[in-house]
Amino acid sequence: MNTLFTFDTFPQLDTERFVLRVATENDSRDLLELYSDETVVEYMPLDPFESEQDALDEMSWYKKIFKEQTGLRWMIEDKQSHRVIGTCGYLGYEEQHHRAEIGYDLLSSCWGKGVMTEVARAVLEFGFNQMQLNKIEAKVDPGNEASIRLLHKLGFQQEGLLRQHEFEKGRYVDLAVFSKLQSDN
Repeated sequence: MNTLFTFDTFPQLDTERFVLRVATENDSRDLLELYSDETVVEYMPLDPFESEQDALDEMSWYKKIFKEQTGLRWMIEDKQSHRVIGTCGYLGYEEQHHRAEIGYDLLSSCWGKGVMTEVARAVLEFGFNQMQLNKIEAKVDPGNEASIRLLHKLGFQQEGLLRQHEFEKGRYVDLAVFSKLQSDN
């Protein structure tokens, strides 16, 4: 039986290979490694992290969106190594519209191994079932072909293109908008 999620306690999710859990201060080195990799942040509105403080600030943002009930971000911990290899979660949660935006990132050394497919499926299931979302959106730089392939694999459909939607790293960027509906399952 699925229990309706409230923002009282941060939920932990388990997949075959990963534990999705709340961020702790001990994760700062792993997050620094993740976000200091220029290939990881290439399509993100972040400059590469330069210090552990950058990682701590990022985790403070995770706590803030949870407290505000506008999102939640899971650390992706590898069950074998016990290292955080990425993050996945929701932002822009709109309870009244039963909608949220999914986001994710992963160490480049873990790309192409089915990690995010496994993790995102668990996060989508949580969103549709426990959060009772009707629509999960994703906004992706059109040049991020790997992310777009993942979204298609997960059953997302492209809705359109937001032209010059954000100003990132000194330039305007387009964002392709994808969505998956509860009825698509």
